[in-house]
Amino acid sequence: MRSVLPSAVRMLSLIATLTATSLAAANLAVPGPAQAAESAAPANCQLPRSESALTIPLTQLSQRIATGAPIRIVAIGSSSTAGAGASAPDKAYPARLDHYLSERFRNADIVVLNRGINGETDDQTEKRIEADALGAKPDLVIWQVGANTVLRDGDQSLSEQSVRQGVAQLRAAGVEVVLMDLQYSPKMLEKTGVAPMLTRIAGIASDNRVGLFHRFDVMKSLVETRGMTMADLIGPDGVHGNDAGYDCVARMLAVGIEDAVSVHNSGLQR
Repeated sequence: MRSVLPSAVRMLSLIATLTATSLAAANLAVPGPAQAAESAAPANCQLPRSESALTIPLTQLSQRIATGAPIRIVAIGSSSTAGAGASAPDKAYPARLDHYLSERFRNADIVVLNRGINGETDDQTEKRIEADALGAKPDLVIWQVGANTVLRDGDQSLSEQSVRQGVAQLRAAGVEVVLMDLQYSPKMLEKTGVAPMLTRIAGIASDNRVGLFHRFDVMKSLVETRGMTMADLIGPDGVHGNDAGYDCVARMLAVGIEDAVSVHNSGLQR
């Protein structure tokens, strides 16, 4: 009897330990609020990395990341930068980009500042480059351009001139620039000015050797090749992103920035 009791006690103790461990593991597996929010993003928000390419390496940003210097990025533009259609400010693309860049560059101190203003055209944004972009002493400015000019059937030559002047101002101050082109949305697709504006934006980026994030093509590809719908990306107004759409754009842009940094650091030039 003395030999049986210790064995039974040991067995009961082992069962209790295993039960406690299983419960602890189950508790760990339950996502908290932040994890739940992340898992809510569309699983098909992913494309070949080449589709997020920014066309040029980000040389200065790469150097600052390599040396551990703090990184300040300014996102400037109109309503799809400000976050119209998002459920909260932290769901706008600049806030989500801050999150994804911090994940990709874990040893870097990165801040993305939102300097978007609803309803602006490029000539209006260009007038506040000094105060709202350069005033923040950024290492990189992401300028979302062209959308309101197209949606309002506005003067594309004025838009192009304003963006060129703004890019020149930023470059003269030693700041790297990435242009972001139009959103792929129902209201945008109704406009005949889409293709000419995309051509103008690409020309500005090429002439000035600055980065270009092809937002229009990225969003279009998600719909055409990944099974996403407009409703997955765009809100009820047919123009602005919803939370998932802004998150998806930020994910793709973060990939482009990561690759633009990696290309430079690897010694390769595109």
